[in-house]
Amino acid sequence: MAEKNFIEPRGELAVGTAHAGFVVTSVEPIPELSGCAYVMRHEATGARALWLACADVNKAFAISFKTPPADDTGVFHILEHSVLCGSDRYPVKEPFVNLLKTSMQTFLNAMTFPDKTMYPVASTNTADLENLMGVYLDAVLHPAIWHRPRIFEQEGWHLEADEDGALSYNGVVLNEMKGALSDPDDVLYQALTRALFPDTCYRHESGGNPRAIPTLTYEAFLDNHARHYAPSNAYVFLYGDLDVDRELALVDEALRGAAERGAGAPNPLALQAPVHPERTEVRMATAPGNAEIGLSYVIGTAADRTRVLAADVLLDALCGSNESPLKRRVLDAGLADDFSAMLVDGVLQPQVMFTLKGLREGAGERFRALVESTCAELAEGGIPRDKLEASLAQAEFNLREGDWGGYPDGVALAIQSMSSWLYDDGRPVDYLRYEDALAELKRGLDEGLFERLLREVVCESAHCAEVELVPVAGGDADEEAAELARLREGMDEKDLEAVRAEVDALRAEQEAPDTPEALATLPVLRVSDIGPAPAEPAPVDAEAPLPCVGHELDTHGIDYVYHYFDLRCLEFDDLPYAGLLSDLLGRLATTRRSASELDTLVETNLGGLDFFVETYTRDDDLSFAAPTLVVGASALAEKADALCDLPHEVWGETDFTDLARVRDILTQRRVALEQYYVSSGHSAALGRTSTYFSAAARASGAMGGVDYYLFLRELLEHWDERSGGLTGRLSSLCARIFTAGNVTVSFTGPASERARFWERGGTLALPAADVAQRLVIPARGARREAFVIPSDVAYVAQGFGPSAADAGTVGAWQVATRALSFDYLWNEVRVKGGAYGVGFKRSTEGLRQFWSYRDPSVDATLARYDAAAAWLADWDGTPAELDGYIVATVASHDAPVKPRQLARRQDVARFCARPAGWRDEVRAQELSVTADDVRALAAALADEGAARGVCVFGGRGAVEACGVDFDSVTELS
Repeated sequence: MAEKNFIEPRGELAVGTAHAGFVVTSVEPIPELSGCAYVMRHEATGARALWLACADVNKAFAISFKTPPADDTGVFHILEHSVLCGSDRYPVKEPFVNLLKTSMQTFLNAMTFPDKTMYPVASTNTADLENLMGVYLDAVLHPAIWHRPRIFEQEGWHLEADEDGALSYNGVVLNEMKGALSDPDDVLYQALTRALFPDTCYRHESGGNPRAIPTLTYEAFLDNHARHYAPSNAYVFLYGDLDVDRELALVDEALRGAAERGAGAPNPLALQAPVHPERTEVRMATAPGNAEIGLSYVIGTAADRTRVLAADVLLDALCGSNESPLKRRVLDAGLADDFSAMLVDGVLQPQVMFTLKGLREGAGERFRALVESTCAELAEGGIPRDKLEASLAQAEFNLREGDWGGYPDGVALAIQSMSSWLYDDGRPVDYLRYEDALAELKRGLDEGLFERLLREVVCESAHCAEVELVPVAGGDADEEAAELARLREGMDEKDLEAVRAEVDALRAEQEAPDTPEALATLPVLRVSDIGPAPAEPAPVDAEAPLPCVGHELDTHGIDYVYHYFDLRCLEFDDLPYAGLLSDLLGRLATTRRSASELDTLVETNLGGLDFFVETYTRDDDLSFAAPTLVVGASALAEKADALCDLPHEVWGETDFTDLARVRDILTQRRVALEQYYVSSGHSAALGRTSTYFSAAARASGAMGGVDYYLFLRELLEHWDERSGGLTGRLSSLCARIFTAGNVTVSFTGPASERARFWERGGTLALPAADVAQRLVIPARGARREAFVIPSDVAYVAQGFGPSAADAGTVGAWQVATRALSFDYLWNEVRVKGGAYGVGFKRSTEGLRQFWSYRDPSVDATLARYDAAAAWLADWDGTPAELDGYIVATVASHDAPVKPRQLARRQDVARFCARPAGWRDEVRAQELSVTADDVRALAAALADEGAARGVCVFGGRGAVEACGVDFDSVTELS
């Protein structure tokens, strides 16, 4: 069969042709994506549509709406959650969760942005994609919110009253935003946008301010849906190798059937006239060390794609590393712990934002003057040409690589398209293109383009704002308590009973099972719909001067190299210093180059140079641990020589004597970890509970977990007395780690490129040294620990050691995990408990762990974890439900990954000593799981003889109020 040419426009889709109610309005080849964009308009409703035709089998669909907020109630965030709680055609309580449990989706979610709401899905299976499209289209156009008002109470907010009559607020979005706005960065960002855009939608918190969310009424909630979730306000996106007429017919039917609610026009989305307010303050209840100041400048509008890309390159050149000229100047001024810059795009008026964190005395008064005077100096005297060229090269690499992290290409490109399409119907593809913009920026290097942009955006700005975040005692929690107390004073016993009765009614609705008739409306796939496992090229043991694993994959002209250095040559007390190495390498001078020169050279020649630590284990041995320092590098094939030269210059010649720079870097790392605990405390808590049972987890914790943070904090607090020996210890560590006998190299790319790499690199300048294993990892044992963070919510983890009653296969546990996470835990901890997220996992080593995310309660959540075993033992899912869990589990197993991700997955499997065919064996186990297999796993969860540990990250109030008798309570700030 001839290969399809997606770049060449198809004649049957010419401008003016009609397809299932849509008329093609423009056709634009997109060579950057080897595809073509077909832009359309729905004749009956005015809905917009875009099909990005390309060869990708991981197809995608999204429907989006322009949703500029008019207040801080978070109505569009609550709507995003609520419309996925049942619809006219699919009258079940949680069709979204049913799809997570039972579809072959490779992506399924919804997202609220400052001015839009998006509902994207992706799947490699056409029937599955159409199922997802059908459910999402009915959800947004015919949601059950119109006849089930308690969806609003569950997802938005409601009042509760305890036995003593004390009132409290609860609701999923309310608790999510309490967690989000416990992050000083989020609070500062919102204060800045409020100052920059006092007359437009961007002055409002689109996610919802917890103080304002309880002012939203059900009637206003419905009104906003009626006005904004209309076909005339919709943007439909299709992506990949699909039958466009067939998919458009599905969309056409849904749009034509949309209810005519006659509610009026959507909220306006207008340009803000330039403003230049005085510096303001925002007060926040947080740790004193979280004092920040932000400085933002509007750079223009989203219509100027080249200017936005130029601003991104400019920020990287000025602030991309500690050695960039503006960041170096600010750090040397000693104003704060860290300084960073960020491009805020995907909005009507993009901006650049400079942030100073961990303020010192007088920083607020000096910051703006320092930034603007330095920018004026650079605009006048010229930005270092090598820095601009390096940042431009880095931007080009990132655009060509197109690695979107956890997003499938189709979903990421749907989001990209909205960066211009939302603001101009005639510009749906501006942000899918980049070649013309790159060419213009390269020409502009010789024409002063970047100096001119810096002068216009910062030095001569008429539209900018500055806000300082001031930590204070008390805060929103105290204000909420006072408000609830006032509300209680105005209530009598009858009012309290009404509150309790409504909560009881809500609980009854939440606990009522969906009827078989309602469940039967949902589209389902069967195990018989699953095809064979996708082919996965096996790695090869390549001939080379050093041990080498070859991954001969199509990388589109990019070479990836990972060097794995075994750290079992170290003592356990050395592991925190290995963590320091991973933070410092690549950011300091070498014996050949200054830190600034090295930074420029890396950005010019490499796509990335990363140093990080990870630990490999054995699936059958919790005492085994192989901590490893990984050096990862990537480059375009034409620059592959740098893959040989630069990594070994860094690991072999780094100069650790500049202790001032070392301290800067480590302080930045401490700040980043503290913010991580606030935003991702569930991950930190899971990692900590693993340390109670697993030697590998304890090694990882010493190099990058809580133990590492405590080590780092103490080092910085006693810097003067402890830094003296640091240079020698780090240099000695490098000499022991970076040896030829201690490394395995992984190369991803064509065999010819791999041969050229080794011809150039030889032994990578690694000395031949004897390597003896010295590492002994001490035992820890199960504990009950709390870590106090500045947050109004908690993250609650519970972990169990291995159980003799655990006879389940990895595949059976994978299927049961979906049942526990998306049925029992979702209903108990998220729907009824109000936590934003919850889940269960069972590691391949036999550890069983529960976690919650942005959770208002500790005790209730732990009690629900304890009841999980009984639920699993009595699980009475139908054959169709079990089929759905298996389908979703196998689909997750088979999800496509980028070549670099596949190579890394295979490398990790190798170091964990998994046999060839291990993934195929697990997949076969998943396909053969029975209901009895699932129920049998309850014995391991119920095993009271298994060691149990609890770890909570949360605010001091939550920690002190819960009933856990903690072995230790530690402040992480």
